[in-house]
Amino acid sequence: MSAESETAPSPQQGPGSTVTAAPAVRDSVGGVSGLSHACDPVPSGDVAGTPPSTAESLRSTPRLVGIDAARGIALVGMIAVHQFEATDADGTASLAWTLAAGKSAALFALLAGVGIAFTTGGRRRRPTGRTWTAQAASLLVRALIIGVVGLALGHLVPTDSAGVILPYYAVLFVLAVPLLSLSIRALVVLATVIVLAVPVLSHLLRAGTAPVIVPNMTVTDLVDHPLQVLVELTVTGQYPALAWLAYLCVGLAVGRAALSSRAVVGAVVLVGGALVVVSMTVSWLLLDVLGGRARLDQVALQSMTPQEYADVTTSGWNGTTPTDTGWWLATRAPHSSTSLDLAYTIGVALVVLGACILLGRMTTTLLRPLAAAGSMTLTLYCTHLVMLSAPAVPGGPTGFLLQVAVLVAFALLWSRGHARGPFEELVAEAAGAVRRKVLAAPRTEHRGAHRKH
Repeated sequence: MSAESETAPSPQQGPGSTVTAAPAVRDSVGGVSGLSHACDPVPSGDVAGTPPSTAESLRSTPRLVGIDAARGIALVGMIAVHQFEATDADGTASLAWTLAAGKSAALFALLAGVGIAFTTGGRRRRPTGRTWTAQAASLLVRALIIGVVGLALGHLVPTDSAGVILPYYAVLFVLAVPLLSLSIRALVVLATVIVLAVPVLSHLLRAGTAPVIVPNMTVTDLVDHPLQVLVELTVTGQYPALAWLAYLCVGLAVGRAALSSRAVVGAVVLVGGALVVVSMTVSWLLLDVLGGRARLDQVALQSMTPQEYADVTTSGWNGTTPTDTGWWLATRAPHSSTSLDLAYTIGVALVVLGACILLGRMTTTLLRPLAAAGSMTLTLYCTHLVMLSAPAVPGGPTGFLLQVAVLVAFALLWSRGHARGPFEELVAEAAGAVRRKVLAAPRTEHRGAHRKH
């Protein structure tokens, strides 16, 4: 997570020289014809919508290969979380959950911002005027389609199998519209404010309530309880959009940066690493040095069994934490949406993204399978959820390997003859049509009219 009238960067412009491009930037990896860069938030649809001709001109651009590979890593991580158990036999977090729980979805959301930045001007020009209106309309169309697909999947996918993230991504796309013209500095400031303030405000607004597992939303839910669905999507759900807007802001800022510069990409990695270290250190100080963990143990066991408390401590929450003590805000458990959780997962996402871009400078061959999958994540994410719901598909390591193999093989084969994935093509066509219509609309001239008296 298309504007054919605007240009994507050519290889001669350098891998970081993004220009205004609503279908913008797609890529081919390792000389595979048509393997495209989706420049869109994974797994929320094709934000870039680049026409095939543009894709052909962008083969083997290292930055774009790296970004697609990061998307591929996020997709594989999400599949792992859905397939593996949260804990091992000894009660400790499983390797899959340690590596991916909470981090994969955060990487998706941050990459959503990167993709939107690429499609709305990159670092050279932020949209204004008619261009802003057209790109905002295009983004809203993508949000609508993604939201409908997500609600439809909610009818199919049991909540205990996977949380469908697409409806939340649709809300994030809507919230991104006012941010399209912001500078890097403004985006970083806004992200910082969100990270520091929104979790505290959420904690206060939810005072006296207990966190619940919000089921996957459906079309029926939206029709019958629209206000409840809105509250769940923005505040109390598994991926609360108001808090998760921080990922989008950081991604937009990164997408506006000069990613063709090795120094800038290195700075992205260093900033990410610093966020990881600082968030871990602050959480440790609050919980283990200043007595927060003892207080949490005392409070939690009043409303949870020891096993339930151990489970959430190990595998994380479902978007929010309890409100019976402010010490919950000192945790950074997966999907707790606390300030420290947001800072930690933003840091991890920045490290992964920067490392993939740097690796893409050295080799595209090694990244080719991941980049292929990352170029069509809406298609593959939806397919994964369908496979996850199919009784014939096994769980555990076997199911994980089977799904990854099938999805990556499909991506590699499909990309040989197509610039986009199947679902990405549909989304791009719809959004591109709206965008072109807005750009082609006659301009209204306001002139002083002579009135008879």
